[in-house]
Amino acid sequence: MAARDADSAAMLMRAKELFDPFLALLIATVLAATIVPARGWGVPLFGWLADLAILLLFFLHGAKLSRAAIVAGASKWRLHLAVLATSFILYPLLGLGAQAIAWRVAPAMAAGLLYLSLLPSTVQSSIAFTSIAGGDVPAAIGSASLSNLLGIVVTPILAHLLMGAGGQSASAALDSIVKVAGQLLVPFAAGHFARPLVGGFVERHRRLVFRVDRGSILLLVYTAFSAAVVGGIWHRTDIGDLLFALLLGGAMLAIVLGLTLLTARRLGWSRQDEIVLRFCGSKKSLVSGVPLAAAIFPAAQVGMLLLPVMIFHQMQLMVCSVLARKYAGASQRSADGSGHTDPLAAKPEPG
Repeated sequence: MAARDADSAAMLMRAKELFDPFLALLIATVLAATIVPARGWGVPLFGWLADLAILLLFFLHGAKLSRAAIVAGASKWRLHLAVLATSFILYPLLGLGAQAIAWRVAPAMAAGLLYLSLLPSTVQSSIAFTSIAGGDVPAAIGSASLSNLLGIVVTPILAHLLMGAGGQSASAALDSIVKVAGQLLVPFAAGHFARPLVGGFVERHRRLVFRVDRGSILLLVYTAFSAAVVGGIWHRTDIGDLLFALLLGGAMLAIVLGLTLLTARRLGWSRQDEIVLRFCGSKKSLVSGVPLAAAIFPAAQVGMLLLPVMIFHQMQLMVCSVLARKYAGASQRSADGSGHTDPLAAKPEPG
């Protein structure tokens, strides 16, 4: 009986690792926006609240980023360049390919797949998975933080170049990029420079900051999907679109994980650096993607663009959770002298 209870507890724990509880809140928020979207006087109200949420989000991101984290692992500049190239060159190329073959889905959904490919890496989950797998955590902190910082500028530029966001003329596009970068960089820089004043509070109240951070994301998602629902999002998409987006997103993730493994081994990098490249390079940030989309695109477009990002968010967590445990298991077997150092060759753990 005790053994059965222990097995049940282990299975429950593994389920919690594979499925992000935040996804349930996102789905509930989308349902709320579908049933009771913001209309009339609620549209400008939630638009104002969304702008305030973006300012708060990036202020908190800046306040949470220590200068020690910025320079962490700075000596591994080749690794950082490889992560950035994966996030902002390889992924966008795959996104263009996915958009080109996404004949089955609505055009806006195909655009969402491309937008997904332009986002920076995650921070918290990349570092967490790197730690579980036994990778170089300081280097992961440096790579993920640098990707997010550059994404504030690079993602809007790529969105204009590849998606036509902000208008077609060069001057209009430049004005849009400067406006978006300023809207995001100013609160980020303000938060970072205010860190000596607010850093202690942020560190002492991490749970409160985390809830404010996630609450701001939910507010932005509600605002975006309210506008999309009013614009007829559910008349222009169906379950087939979502499944096809899942398939294409999975294909992009698999290609990136495979190419990053091949690259690290062809370059003769250590196992620790290989782990950083794979986890930091393969991830895409929902937390950055939501406010970036709200700042870059018209409100009516944001909801459809975010659907592939939300699908990919859960998928990458599930895949990387399994991969991180395989790395950890392979490392343990190697330490025990039983071999199998390649995580892809390791047998799945019993479930």
